[in-house]
Amino acid sequence: MADLAYYLRISNHLAGNLDIKSALRSVKSEIVRILEIDHLDVCLIDEEGRLNTSYEVGLRTSWSRTRAPVEVSPVRDILRGDCDYMLTGNAPEDPRYVFEGGDYDPILKHNMRSRVNVAMKVLGRTIGSLNCSSQKLDFYDEQAVEQVRNIADILAPYFYALRANEQARREAIMRTEVQAREEGLRLGALSLTDALELERQRIGMDLHDQTLADMTRISRDLERCETPQDLDGLRSSMRNCIQGLREIIDTSIPSLLELFGFQHAVRTHLERAIDPDEGVEIDVRDLSGGMVDRLPQTKRIALFRIAQEAINNAVRHASASRIEVEIVCQDGLRLRVRDNGRSMGAIEIRQASGGLTHMRTRARLIAAQFEIRYNSGTEITVCLPASECPKTEVLA
Repeated sequence: MADLAYYLRISNHLAGNLDIKSALRSVKSEIVRILEIDHLDVCLIDEEGRLNTSYEVGLRTSWSRTRAPVEVSPVRDILRGDCDYMLTGNAPEDPRYVFEGGDYDPILKHNMRSRVNVAMKVLGRTIGSLNCSSQKLDFYDEQAVEQVRNIADILAPYFYALRANEQARREAIMRTEVQAREEGLRLGALSLTDALELERQRIGMDLHDQTLADMTRISRDLERCETPQDLDGLRSSMRNCIQGLREIIDTSIPSLLELFGFQHAVRTHLERAIDPDEGVEIDVRDLSGGMVDRLPQTKRIALFRIAQEAINNAVRHASASRIEVEIVCQDGLRLRVRDNGRSMGAIEIRQASGGLTHMRTRARLIAAQFEIRYNSGTEITVCLPASECPKTEVLA
């Protein structure tokens, strides 16, 4: 009768607990009234029967830190359905628990000698095992097996329902994350469309204000051309016009990126962006071993555009005396653009905000993290996760 009262209290303790760990903690105080234990854990297998997850109270072991294959579990015979219970008086010396390739370190580390393990079943199917351990030698007997079986029968349906609830909650979180990513990509695509339209307008204005104006002036001078010296002046003007047009094209189509690689293209853009008379120091380093040039074209161009915009902001707004661009392999592929200029004021921030938005959008569309810091200058970091980086080739 005393045990029955404990079993009823175990059922009462389960009520209101919405996760397995809390439920196990709440019933431990009643279980120890029935059976003396040093360690208590519940091992639940997944729907496919290949992996198991442990939840424990008492001693803290490695079993509850990671999911593990059923085949390495010390209670694999139960989890596979080969038997309904296991009983030992000295687990460290029992080959059922300690075997080659097995995950038995906690048994040895915490001196779990006596163990009683009972299958937890729902509708006749094994869903896991309830495991009780003592550091005493030959401590449990067949009566302990029966007691643990009664406890397992109470816990099994409740824990089965809690696990199903956890899985449903994880799936709901995953669906929400997928929907959020899809919405982010949709908004990113819209933002990029706006950015491309602004880029198209910028190119049109550059052609109108620079190239068309130069060609109009050349045409007018051509009508007044009378001497060979006039022709020489026209040739010089035409060369300047062609150079200006080439710069507009290079800004729009990163041909240098395709021909000479990321480092050269960024350095060339830096050299064109700064005034040579201002003495700005520049440093462009590729410490990735050329990994950036093995990226897919869309990712490589996106990183180049981000570098361009970061350089432009540094030149236009920061009054920097040094600008550094660096590509490194560090928890993924990282692009850093640093300058030692002054922090932007309110006006400069408003002027640069469109560029910052475009950089963030480009980073998001290639699954990269974007970060900006202001500390003795400005540092912009874009990081492609390791999973998005090309694999390094291993030469024989």
